[in-house]
This record gives sequence, C-alpha cells and structure tokens, in this order.
Amino acid sequence: MTPPVVLTIAGSDSGGGAGIQADLKTFAALGAFGTSVITAVTAQNTLGVTAIHPIPIDIVAAQLDAVLADFPVAAVKVGMIGDPAVAALIAGRATQLPNLVIDPVLVATSGARLADTAAVAPLASYNCVLTPNRQEAAALTGSPVETAEEMVFAAESLAKRGARAVVVTGSETAADVLWHDGTVETLHGEPVPTANNHGSGCTFSSAIAVRLAAGDPVPVAVRAAKRYVSAALAGGRDWRLGAGPGPLHHFI
Repeated sequence: MTPPVVLTIAGSDSGGGAGIQADLKTFAALGAFGTSVITAVTAQNTLGVTAIHPIPIDIVAAQLDAVLADFPVAAVKVGMIGDPAVAALIAGRATQLPNLVIDPVLVATSGARLADTAAVAPLASYNCVLTPNRQEAAALTGSPVETAEEMVFAAESLAKRGARAVVVTGSETAADVLWHDGTVETLHGEPVPTANNHGSGCTFSSAIAVRLAAGDPVPVAVRAAKRYVSAALAGGRDWRLGAGPGPLHHFI
C-alpha cells in the first residue's frame, strides 16, 4: 500500500533531535512518507543553538513548489518559520496545504530564541491545528499561561482567531488543553520523568499531521499523537546522547 505523504516546513537541527530531523523520523515511524521544506539551517546540539542561517525565501518557495508539484501531500506540519516572509509564503499557499498543523516554534528546548512572535502570529488565523506549549501560548496571547484555567483561556483566545483546533500542551505535567469544534477538554496523561525531551513539541505536531493524513478526526489524531510522544519519551529516557537534554526514541 502506498503510504500517505506528509510535508514538514521547518528548520534543520544538526543534533538530530528536533526540527526537520524529528519530523521525518516521526513520519517514518508512523508509516507516512515524509517530504520537507527547510526554512533555516541551525548549528545546535543538546547544549544549545550556536548559529542560525535562514534559507533565502526564493529557495524556500522553490522547495515548496517542487514538492507540491509532484507529491499528493495529505497533511502539512509547519515548525520553525524564523522569517515573516516565510509565514507570508505559507499563507499564500494555504489552499494547497491540506490538514495544516502549526507548531509555533519560538524557543528551543535549550532556551535559544528561534523566531519572533510577529513571524508566527499571522498563521494562527488560518484553518489549522495550532499546537503551542504554555510559553508559546503566552507569547501569542500576551497573557500568562501557567494554570489550567489560563491554558483554557489561551486555547479559546487563539481559537477565536480562526484556527481549526488549538492544543495548548502542558509539557512536563502531561495535561494538555484541546479546543475543537466549540468545546474545550483537558487531555490527561502520565508524566514521563526524563531529561531527554528535546524535540517533543516537533514530534507531537508531526504525529498529529500523520494521523490527520490517515483520515483521523482532530480529537482522535491529537490523542494518538499524545500516546506516541509519551511512548517515545519513555523509550529514550535512559539514553545518554550529549550533555544536555537528549532526543526521544522515535522508533520505539
């Protein structure tokens, strides 16, 4: 059987734990064929990001056009944008990007800033599944997002901008808030005690895209992605790869 095609539009992580590398591993692990558009090349490892080189917008556009011209893309995950021009490019191709999932990457696990809110915010109004963590949700809404009530408020606020669904992830608490079709619910999971969480947000949004490509409704896709990330965190918690937060075990 021919696998569904999923596209990631994101930055490259030379350490292999997040970004394009994590996205493609997730696609492969879950049975999809991955294609990619690289928006930036980063020099990073488990300790941090030491350099970022944005890809020229004409090359980003050429990559996107090449993929869309030849592959039956069934879902698209957007990660690190970096440049508002990339956001404008994605917005201009929005009708060609089915099952759009946007992970509004602003800060790396190491704390390095990867994008400004202004580069990400315009895409929050599109018919997408938006997957911010609490810090990203706070940056996008301009309000604190720490408590469960604040997570609900953030999800509802972001949904009002036009998103198809919003998932505000609780990260280490394993409690995520999902807004979809006018309703809000909290998705509870078992926290995984691990320092190896580099790329967990990328992995979560990519897993959602794969399940949407397979035809799952949004709530089903989100729950499946949550289970996959939990298993990947648990699978890699004893790894010792690098001196900082290590990667997940995508092929658990």
